[in-house]
Amino acid sequence: MIDQINKHIDAVKEFATTEKAQLEEFRVKYLGKKGLLNEFFAQFKLVEPADKKAYGQAINSLKKAAEEKVKELRTKLESSDQTQGQYGDLTRPGEAIEIGANHPITQVKNRVIEIFSRVGFNVSEGPEIEDDWHNFSALNLPEHHPARDMQDTFFIQRDPDILLRTHTSSVQVRYMEEHKPPIRTISPGRVYRNEAISARSHCFFHQVEGLYVDEDVSFADLKQTLQYFTTEMFGKSKIRLRPSYFPFTEPSAEVDVYWGLETETDYKMTKGTGWLEIMGCGMVDPAVLDNCGIDSSRYSGFAFGMGIDRIALLLHQIPDIRMFSENDIRFLEQFKRIN
Repeated sequence: MIDQINKHIDAVKEFATTEKAQLEEFRVKYLGKKGLLNEFFAQFKLVEPADKKAYGQAINSLKKAAEEKVKELRTKLESSDQTQGQYGDLTRPGEAIEIGANHPITQVKNRVIEIFSRVGFNVSEGPEIEDDWHNFSALNLPEHHPARDMQDTFFIQRDPDILLRTHTSSVQVRYMEEHKPPIRTISPGRVYRNEAISARSHCFFHQVEGLYVDEDVSFADLKQTLQYFTTEMFGKSKIRLRPSYFPFTEPSAEVDVYWGLETETDYKMTKGTGWLEIMGCGMVDPAVLDNCGIDSSRYSGFAFGMGIDRIALLLHQIPDIRMFSENDIRFLEQFKRIN
């Protein structure tokens, strides 16, 4: 009979399950009121006196083994239930992860950088908090110059020498101070002007400005570069340059691209002319080169600047510039497919 009990002890130790119902059947089989343990205890009176001690020890070993097995498996099952309750059914397929996309401003900026990189322009960056010299004075905009009124400025803590940059031309000044010609660089970045916020203007926006300085650089080089850019960016090769004024370039021009008059939207965008202004440009004023430590008698250069926001508005027919900074997910999701 003791051998029979020992066989049950071995069976208890080998028992395993992941089902609560099976564990309950096991418990009832050994520890229930009509279980095997009670049957073995009932047969105790039939055991020979000399064997009673060994028989009692065998029954206690079986009881202990059964109780420990039930406790062990119950703990595992409860832990499994807790995990499943916390994370759900771990065997189910996971939910699809939404893939993000670059902001339309970033998309246009990257496109501009990629186009100019093909013709040797690198990318230069600078601080958004600038001093008066790099933002104004070095660019032929000394104190009280009337052209400063064109760029209403945010000053920092009422300090007239520290301000939020009004254009990325300040990056070009820093680049010329640190590098010698030949220079061929574009400077993308965010700029700030104290302007009323509306559908067509904002107090902060994004620019890309380009600079090319070398020996014998001419206006023809500038026009050819811009011709290449407009063809690659817009798929439109017809441009015109209208005389204009910028303090840091002479001569200066506004650049228009012929957008066409194929749709009603084209008529509205171009006011019925078919022409659309996209940037300003000009030959770098010799005084600017001298201010940056470059010999203007030996070197010449051209510069241009365009608004990234404006180009994005044109390319995607977006009616309101404020949509770029509102972070409306419904608006931004439209640009996933063109990322």
